[in-house]
Amino acid sequence: MDKTKQKAPFKSGFVAIVGLPNVGKSTLLNHIVGQKIAIMSNKPQTTRNKIRAVHTTEKGQVIFIDTPGIHKPKSRLGDYMVSAAETTLNEVDLVLFVIDASEKRGPGEEYIVERLKQIKTPVFLVLNKIDKVHPEELLPLIDDYRKRLDFKHIVPVSALEGNNTESLVESIYNEMEEGPMFYPADQVTDNPERFIVAELIREKVLHLTHEEVPHSIAVTVEEMKRGENGKTLYIYAAIYVERDSQKGILIGKQGSMLKEISRRARLDCERLLGEKIFMEIWVKVKKDWRNQDRMLRNFGYFDEE
Repeated sequence: MDKTKQKAPFKSGFVAIVGLPNVGKSTLLNHIVGQKIAIMSNKPQTTRNKIRAVHTTEKGQVIFIDTPGIHKPKSRLGDYMVSAAETTLNEVDLVLFVIDASEKRGPGEEYIVERLKQIKTPVFLVLNKIDKVHPEELLPLIDDYRKRLDFKHIVPVSALEGNNTESLVESIYNEMEEGPMFYPADQVTDNPERFIVAELIREKVLHLTHEEVPHSIAVTVEEMKRGENGKTLYIYAAIYVERDSQKGILIGKQGSMLKEISRRARLDCERLLGEKIFMEIWVKVKKDWRNQDRMLRNFGYFDEE
């Protein structure tokens, strides 16, 4: 009798990451896939589109979908972001509800819990930022959430430091069923290069500006082409703002702010794409674009509806 050990079946599936803005969803996603896919900042509503990242091992492949933070919308763009997050919940095999372990449950978390009660998809509660709290403080928080929803699994992690993230990934694969490999093993996202480049430029604006400016910008990559020598990738992009005063802030004194945005974005793009890049960025004004459906479609925010 052949007692050769049978190879375990290849598993695959889709996992949505949901939660309030600024709880560390993008940081968690980037850590799991081991590469910067989603942009990060300490400002709310950093993620505007669904970001898809692919995690592949010998045992299987999981496609993670980082959704915009669920919040009370204040514009048509806000409506789109919340809709994008909520419609994802019924399209996946598992939902990760990420919370900030250093914060008590509030109305925002309660809203998401009520939304999760309406779906049949299994839900993991992921307590992020455990590096900010004493372990004893986690138990009352876990008990509080357990009373609100029957979570399939509860996992405390620190996405920033990588604490317990391997255990989380292991638990996710345990929930997946046998399935195909949807993407090549070396692919980490299905978002096009232009989208990633635009997001990296937007991230630099988030890092370098304050108040209303970060929320008032959109970025489009107008052109990406290779130079005649084939060694340099030329990227031409535009940052759109809603007011002339915001344009002045982004350009800065003698163009200093725009130069710094371009420099940081170029370095990140060179690391991501692995090639030499020339980048040129303009700033344009489109008044009140966040409330204009036509502009939102032009910027790619309604392409999934």
